Amino acid sequence: MPFHVEVSSPLHHARVFNIGDPELEQILRAWIAGQTLELGEQEWDPQESKLTILEGKALEGPDLAFGQGWSNALRSAEDVTRSMLEAEEVRAPQAPVVAIEADSLDEALAGLGEAAAQSLEWREARERIDGRDPAVAAVIVVFRPSGLEQNRS
Repeated sequence: MPFHVEVSSPLHHARVFNIGDPELEQILRAWIAGQTLELGEQEWDPQESKLTILEGKALEGPDLAFGQGWSNALRSAEDVTRSMLEAEEVRAPQAPVVAIEADSLDEALAGLGEAAAQSLEWREARERIDGRDPAVAAVIVVFRPSGLEQNRS
């Protein structure tokens, strides 16, 4: 089934209809990476825009006429935005995350340069953050570029 995509901000929107998996993957890859996305002759920043992905039947000329394409897509398609973004996050390469367990901010910051820090994959880090003790008021996540760990002394 084809996809229909809308990227919007409070003042503007861009929509594409009847796109396939390859085109959608390009959009998702850029969105997940936080890269500027060009759609509808505009550039969209994922931090300042909203992405909506619908999956449904192909829309033909009469369905798209008179600016009714998006309304028709909403009526005949399913919103798959969340599931598509989650699936792409799993596939996307992630930078390692440094985890430090400490009793204070000072202790945590001091641990950034010490052996107490351990590298985690993002998925594991997210599980630890989501499952943390409710008394923990803050979590600091440090992304370390690939290759930096080998150079630590």
